[in-house]
Amino acid sequence: MLVTLQEVLRDAQEKKYGVGLFNTVNLEMAKGVLAAAEELRAPVIIGTAEILLPYASLEELAYFLVPMAQKASVPVVLHYDHGLTEPKILEALKLGFSSVMYDCSTDTYENNISRVAQMVKIAKAFGATVEAELGHVGANEEGSGDDSIYTEPEQARDFAKRTGVDALAVAIGTAHGAYKSRPKLDISRLAEISRTVPVPLVLHGGSGLTDEDFKNCVANGISKINIFTDINCAAAKAAHDNYREGCGLTDIQNLITEAVKQETMKKMRVFGSEGRA
Repeated sequence: MLVTLQEVLRDAQEKKYGVGLFNTVNLEMAKGVLAAAEELRAPVIIGTAEILLPYASLEELAYFLVPMAQKASVPVVLHYDHGLTEPKILEALKLGFSSVMYDCSTDTYENNISRVAQMVKIAKAFGATVEAELGHVGANEEGSGDDSIYTEPEQARDFAKRTGVDALAVAIGTAHGAYKSRPKLDISRLAEISRTVPVPLVLHGGSGLTDEDFKNCVANGISKINIFTDINCAAAKAAHDNYREGCGLTDIQNLITEAVKQETMKKMRVFGSEGRA
């Protein structure tokens, strides 16, 4: 069933488990993610991000993601992640996405608030939810770790109150993409944000963290965890490992889906969302 962030994250926040967002760029990945959710009876968030649109447009993805989410026997949020431009966010809403992220984290604090607050009003007209980011989760680079871009707890409370967002992504030391070295997570900062901010918190840059890292983040307030790199690499590895001379796409596409399913299930078990649907 197609639902919004509020319908899955409030329960996750209350009962201390995490719901995964698994971004997808094709049908094989989508089938793997949703098969994992149905087998484990886990709520799930599926979608794409603005940075991934060169690989599959919003319109192309919506053709199969919307009906797949509607037909699923578990709660499925269809989420547009890291939306950077209003026209693309509006396109996602018009195409039936039930949730959007408006990422204004590199703008000034006041501009971030005003832009996100306006988007919250727009999304509500579509019956959709909004995620925003405070602080900044950057790309994975050697020597990164500047805590000046980390989320400040009191500022986060003010931000949530003034914008009316449904979920807030926080910066506590993670980064997007594959890690070159183990990240240093500021768990004490996360715990303080969780005590200070009433809305569910989101962890970006999740791929590559250890199971212990994930469990620690969930225990200290994270309700939504974003994953792409791990399932993307699982899909590519399945294609590589199963290719033989003369092999066609139909010989390996189900194996790609199965690899994505298995990696997704692994994450769901770690997040604690199994059996929560």
